Amino acid sequence: MKKIKLKVPNTYLLIFSLLILIAALTWIIPGGEFERKVIDRREVVVQNSFNFVENKPQGIIELFIAPLKGFQEAALIIGFILLVGGSFNVLAKTEAINSLIHKLARTHKDSKFLQRFFIPILMLMFSLGGATFGMNEEIIPFVLIIVPISLALGYDSIVGVAIPLVGAHVGFASAFLNPFNVGIAQEIAEVPLFSGIEYRLVSWVISTLVSILFLYWYISKLNKNPKISPTFHQDEERRKNEHFDDIYQIEAKLSTKQKSVLFVFLFSLLLIVFGVIKLSWYIEEISAAFLIMGIVVGIIGGLKIDEFTKSFIDGAKDLVGTALIVALARATLVISRDGQIIDTVLYGLSPYIQSSSPIFASQKMFLVQAVINFFVHSGSGQAALTMPIMSPLADLAGVSRQTAILAFQFGEYTNIIIPTSAVTMGALSMAKVPWEKWAKWVIPLQLILMLLGLILLIPPNLFGWQ
Repeated sequence: MKKIKLKVPNTYLLIFSLLILIAALTWIIPGGEFERKVIDRREVVVQNSFNFVENKPQGIIELFIAPLKGFQEAALIIGFILLVGGSFNVLAKTEAINSLIHKLARTHKDSKFLQRFFIPILMLMFSLGGATFGMNEEIIPFVLIIVPISLALGYDSIVGVAIPLVGAHVGFASAFLNPFNVGIAQEIAEVPLFSGIEYRLVSWVISTLVSILFLYWYISKLNKNPKISPTFHQDEERRKNEHFDDIYQIEAKLSTKQKSVLFVFLFSLLLIVFGVIKLSWYIEEISAAFLIMGIVVGIIGGLKIDEFTKSFIDGAKDLVGTALIVALARATLVISRDGQIIDTVLYGLSPYIQSSSPIFASQKMFLVQAVINFFVHSGSGQAALTMPIMSPLADLAGVSRQTAILAFQFGEYTNIIIPTSAVTMGALSMAKVPWEKWAKWVIPLQLILMLLGLILLIPPNLFGWQ
C-alpha cells in the first residue's frame, strides 16, 4: 500500500490563509468593545464596560489592504530587520565571523566543557534576557550568528534558531523582573511592583531547565540519526555551499583586523544590552547601534566604499522576504482589530474562567490567555487588554491576583509557535526554517510547556500566594 505524504503549504500561503480565516470570522463574530481610559500614558480597559457594537466585517478590499497596514504598523521591526541584515552582511564580508566559527568549532571538538555546556550557557543567557529586560525583537540578529555556529558544530538549523527563540520566549513567559509583562500587569492589577519574585524565579528556573533538557534530548537523537532533522536536506546543502564539511581541517586563525572587528561587534552587543536595561532603548536606538557597528567594522575591516555599499544592500535585500512575513503576521492583528472581534473574543471567553476550584479557575485563565495571545502577542498590550478584566474575575473565583498575573504570563508560552507573532516568523525566516518544519519540531515542547504551566499554577493556590 502506497504511503500518502501530506504536503504542508509554505509559510506565505499559511499566513495569508490565516488572514482569510480571520476576515471570515469578522462576518460571524459580532462586533464588540470595552471602554478604555488612559492611566499613566497607558490605555487600559474599564471594568464591566463591554458593549456590542455595529459589526465591521472585513471584505476583499480590507483583506488586501491589511498587509499594507501590516507594513505600516510593523515599520519599526521591518526597518530594524533590514538595517540589521545589511550591517551583518558587512560584518560577514570582513570574514571575522567565519574565522570565529572555525576557531570555535575546533575548540569545541577538543573541549569537553564546551561540548557539555555551550548550548545551556547560550540558552540560559537568552532566557535571562527575556525574564529581566523583556528580550524579544532583540533575538533576531543573533539568529544570523547562532545558526551558522550550530551547523558548524554538527547540529542543525533547528537547534540554531531554538537557542535564541525558545530561550528568550520561555524566559519572557516565566519572567520575574520583566517590566513589559510582569511590571505592567502588576500595576494594572494593583499589586506591588515585582512582588512575588520568589515563586516567579522558581517558575523561570524550571521552565528554562525543561527547555534546555528538551533541546538536549533532541540533540542526542540528532547525533544518532541526523536525518531526523526537519531541515536535514537544506542544512546539508548549506554545509556544502559554505564548506562546513572541512571546518575541522581549516587552520583557525584570527587576524588583527578580524580581532578588532569582533571586539567592536562584542562591544556593540554589550552597549545594546546596557542601553535596553539602563537607558530604556528600543528598536530605534538598537537599529542605530547596529548601523553604526556596520559602518565601523566596514572601516576597520578595510572594505572599500563600493564593497561596503554592495554588502549592505545585499544583506538587506536577502531579508525582504522576512520583512514580508513580518508584515503579513501583523496584518492578522489588523484584520481582527478593524473587524472589532478581539474584545468580543475576550468577553466571550470570560465566563469559562469561573470554577468551583481556584486551581481550575487559574488554569482556565492560563488557557484563555493562551488563546488571546494568538491575536495579541505583545506582553504589554495583552496586559492592558486583559488584566482589567482578569483581576476582578480572579477575585470572584478565589484566585489571588498574583496567580492571575502568572496565568497571564504563561499564556505567552505559545509565542514559540504561533504564526501571528512577527518576531517568531521573522526569526524563522532569517534562519531559513519554514514555519511548518519548525512547528513539527516544536509541538512536543509546546505541549510540555502547556502541561508545565498547568502544574506550576497549582502551588500558588495551595499556599495562598499574595
